[in-house]
Amino acid sequence: MSAAAHHTQWIRAAARRHGFDHCGIAQAVALDDDARRLERWLGQGYQGDMQYMENHFDLRVDPRKLVPGARSVITFLLNYYPEEEATSDVRVARYAWGQDYHDVIRSKLNALLAEARVAIGAIEGRGFVDSAPVLERSWAQRSGLGWVGKNGNLIHKGAGSYFFIATLITDLELEYDDPFARDYCGSCTRCIQACPTEAILPDKTIDGSRCISYFTIELKDALIPAEMEGKFGNWMFGCDTCQEVCPWNRFSSPHQETAFTPIPEVLKLSSGEWEQLSEEAFRKIFRGSPLSRARHKGIQRNLRFLKGNESL
Repeated sequence: MSAAAHHTQWIRAAARRHGFDHCGIAQAVALDDDARRLERWLGQGYQGDMQYMENHFDLRVDPRKLVPGARSVITFLLNYYPEEEATSDVRVARYAWGQDYHDVIRSKLNALLAEARVAIGAIEGRGFVDSAPVLERSWAQRSGLGWVGKNGNLIHKGAGSYFFIATLITDLELEYDDPFARDYCGSCTRCIQACPTEAILPDKTIDGSRCISYFTIELKDALIPAEMEGKFGNWMFGCDTCQEVCPWNRFSSPHQETAFTPIPEVLKLSSGEWEQLSEEAFRKIFRGSPLSRARHKGIQRNLRFLKGNESL
């Protein structure tokens, strides 16, 4: 067995040991096609106030500039689909029901990389999870894990789209998976039709500046535009609508990650109880939760906005 084959086998086994559900590997190359798509997307202003999307363009499209000497991009998927059901009259996107995935996955990546350095030897590598200039969905597709659906999410043919994507860029030479070549969305347009704010455009383009997740999380201190009134349903933090209507998510199964066990208050607090929640209580209950990103005043703003929504 070649060194690349042996190391690839080790990486895949390590991914399972550290709790990842799927692992794919691609060669570290410049993403020229993605660079052109990203440039067009930014040119249309679809990033809204998310100015960080405009930063480090060259790093986003070439992993070798993030990790000098990089040869391989390893992509991991971690399921977050919950077994539990929420009973509240306001909704929180499922990814935010438990602990902050950034912390959970970063810990896994660091542990895996440290273990690899013991087992394999001196290697350079950096792990990324949603907070660095990495086009993780493109790498997931390139490493054979699925295709990018019309809603912009990576869809795994056997397990749906309720996954976090993590990336490990390394100078380790590995055996590479074939890219996922087909698009199984076909003529289905359920996500486009269901999007409450018409943020899903043709050609797999997402207008991030119209997404409910953008308004309820990324917009921070600004007021939500009046034109969006009545369009949020009962989504207080994030939105799962496009995933809930996706036929491929009939294959979703409950996650096995204890860190994603739902915080009870996320499932059961009513809109009135959320409104009465003090900032001190919010900080205590949701410390280490994705909801802390919106902060107490952001959640209160979202609740005030929803009050004008007749569907509540």
